[in-house]
Amino acid sequence: MNLRILLILGALSAFGPLAIDFYLPSFPTLAHAFGTDVEHIQLTLAAYFSGLAIGQLVYGPLTDRFGRRKPLLVGVVLFTLASFACAMAPNLEWLIGARFVQALGGCAGMVISRAVIRDLCDPLASAKAFSQLMLVMGVAPILAPFGGGVLLNVFGWQSIFYCLTGFSVLCLLGVALWLPETIPAGPRPPLRGAFAQYWRLLGDGQFMGHALTGGVAMAGMFAYIAGSPFVFIELYGVPPEHYGWLFGGNAAGFILTAQVNARLLRHHGPGYWLVRIIWLYLLFGLILLAVTAFKPAQLLFLMLPLFCFIATLGCIIPNASACAMAGQGSHAGSASALLGCLQFSVAAGAASLVGILHDGTAMPMALVISGCGVIAVVLAQLTSRSAKSVPFGVL
Repeated sequence: MNLRILLILGALSAFGPLAIDFYLPSFPTLAHAFGTDVEHIQLTLAAYFSGLAIGQLVYGPLTDRFGRRKPLLVGVVLFTLASFACAMAPNLEWLIGARFVQALGGCAGMVISRAVIRDLCDPLASAKAFSQLMLVMGVAPILAPFGGGVLLNVFGWQSIFYCLTGFSVLCLLGVALWLPETIPAGPRPPLRGAFAQYWRLLGDGQFMGHALTGGVAMAGMFAYIAGSPFVFIELYGVPPEHYGWLFGGNAAGFILTAQVNARLLRHHGPGYWLVRIIWLYLLFGLILLAVTAFKPAQLLFLMLPLFCFIATLGCIIPNASACAMAGQGSHAGSASALLGCLQFSVAAGAASLVGILHDGTAMPMALVISGCGVIAVVLAQLTSRSAKSVPFGVL
């Protein structure tokens, strides 16, 4: 795939993690600015996740019907305007609404990037392209907390959203100037068939099996994101300003294995590696659970299995996405939308479960992570065994 197109798609895919991680250091400042508490500020994050889940289902049929470029341009413009509105927010209600709209715009890049890759690549090349996108997406959670903290301290919380506005303007120029229309020529499905298309996909065992495998695996990562601030800072006394280093170190493992995955795909297809590496995901989850049960005095004993667990996702997520998108053809937009919606919905549920099970220890995080490992392995094995016809290059 053309490097310029890959970089544009990577930047568009980074909308999600950037808009989430970039403003996390500003939560206490936002609470003070709006005269509320951090728990209420977290509603802005919940609004963003809701927008991601809903918006993806809307963009899927639109991009299949009207092509990739037009809905993408609309989405990026919406993200730009909403980011500026966030910076101008006079109260918390305004910010919550602007964050919801921001997600509706930002998810266009996530949905359409996957569809563009499906347009341009066969299943094997798609898995390699998804692995390369992980490099860009993985850098975002490493740099975003640091960048957000610097902007917050120097220029104030509004500068974080001004920076997101500027980033989205650059992405808008990249799409307008260099991203061609990639949807194959021929008849395009009508919008009135969108519900039927989603219903068909929900009944597609291979699509749902691979989508849910990736979604449950991603849910383990969200459980880590939700639980790690308490475990690292409150339980083990890591200074808040050092949290980003630990978070970034685990993200680096994710990036590294995503690039290793691209090399592994030279020998076998994504389906082959998915059903094997998923066992490592489970293994490190169970090791984490066992170590947590002994309540170690040193955080290092938890960090080692956590690092390995996050690293396996660099192989699992791109391979599961490639397998799910294989064979979707002219309905790649709808398939990409449902894939993203399922993954974020399951992942958000896991993050909430960590909070519900909170007992003042690291056990809720470890339980949810290991539970996700068990479910992901079962899904991967059942999907692999039930395959009657597999698209070329998947296995």
